[in-house]
Amino acid sequence: MADDANGGLLRRLTSRQIGMISLGGAIGTGLFLGSGLAISMAGPAVVLVYLVGALAAVGVAYAVAEMVVVHPEAGGFGAVGARYAGPMVGYVQRWCYWATQVITVGGEVVAAGLYVRYWWPQVPLWASVCVFAVAIVAVNFAAVRLFGEVEYWFAMVKVTALVVFLVLGVLYVVFGLPGQDAAGLSAWTGHGGFAPNGLVGVLLAVTVATFSYGGVESVAMTAAESRSPGRDIPRAARRVVLRLALFYVLATGIIVAIVPWTEAAAVDGVAESPFVTLFASIGVPAAAGLMNLVILTAALSAANTTLYLASRTVHSLALDRYAPPALAAVSRRGSPVRAVLASTAGLAGAAVAAALSPDAAFPVLLGIAMFSGMVAWMLIFVSHLAFRRARRGLPPSPVRLPGAPVTTVLSLLYVVLVVVATAFTEAFGPAWQVGVPFVALVLLSYPLVRRRRTGRREAATAQPDAV
Repeated sequence: MADDANGGLLRRLTSRQIGMISLGGAIGTGLFLGSGLAISMAGPAVVLVYLVGALAAVGVAYAVAEMVVVHPEAGGFGAVGARYAGPMVGYVQRWCYWATQVITVGGEVVAAGLYVRYWWPQVPLWASVCVFAVAIVAVNFAAVRLFGEVEYWFAMVKVTALVVFLVLGVLYVVFGLPGQDAAGLSAWTGHGGFAPNGLVGVLLAVTVATFSYGGVESVAMTAAESRSPGRDIPRAARRVVLRLALFYVLATGIIVAIVPWTEAAAVDGVAESPFVTLFASIGVPAAAGLMNLVILTAALSAANTTLYLASRTVHSLALDRYAPPALAAVSRRGSPVRAVLASTAGLAGAAVAAALSPDAAFPVLLGIAMFSGMVAWMLIFVSHLAFRRARRGLPPSPVRLPGAPVTTVLSLLYVVLVVVATAFTEAFGPAWQVGVPFVALVLLSYPLVRRRRTGRREAATAQPDAV
């Protein structure tokens, strides 16, 4: 039976599935191909940049885990934010998060279509996008247990590829490989120094690194469907942060060791990826094709997870009557099918816009996704401060953010600084240009939606007297 306290969602996700869902949302094509942007800004110092980003990710993951373990309900951190920091915080947080996920899933599906053209360039982009979109929607329509299993194996492919890369990379750097001398770390300082663009370049690269860790908060969205949230959520939070930090920090360190940072920064396409360079150098057959398959899987995994997150977010808003109540409906399999469809409409819009006019439309969509995603992170820390203040004297959560509330405040300030820094980053210029108006629109809509929500509640209360 459905759990009415969770809006009809079923507790069917296992611990291993929750862990992989969190990784699936945070490890996308950005690491395999997009890390070049951070490298172009910071050079070899990108290693420190991703380490700093990992500290922020620790704050987010532990803050959401601490809150949702106490309240493992539909809506995750957004529902907890509404409970402790006020309805408006929960409203803005969830709509911003929904927008981020919907746009992200559209971008990942378009990226998957582009990767297919690596093998079959004659295939129209729209055809691949449609096939992949239908596939991930079908998975999200299915029972949550099936979704969790599909995402587990999707994520396993890219995690396995990363582990193989890290092992071979460390061997290459330290000992060398057959026919290859040890690369060492001379490339870290051999092309203009460790931080060739100075402190400014490092600070600007921090914005890229922080966005790369987006997705660590997804562990909170699985709480309402976890078989044992008190055990699974803390475990998943700890594991996902450690794994992400290892993957990003060590992977980028290996990249700038085996490929001069000036070349790694200019990567444009699968065949030029540093991952391909390493695999090809040790004689892996069809290294570029193999890596393309991994990156394609990474894109589909990220799209699958983000559609799940988007649907659960708008389902939570519907439960609180901040979205059309029809979106709260849940199938017998425990899937919020109408919420999935609503999120798919946004997916289709993002995918079509990106496919038809990537130069004009995609930067706008990316700007909304980045800015609103960081706003959601800010409000997570605001909610955590309110959560800690309200629960003074009560039994502590099984998992706690170390050093809070000091670390909560520092993490909040860090995210604010990252958002400010995007204004000075050419690649993320649209984040301010379109992100600020979007968030302002969400804020302005709250009084209207609240008034309508209150009116409906009063009408429902008065209805029995009218009969």
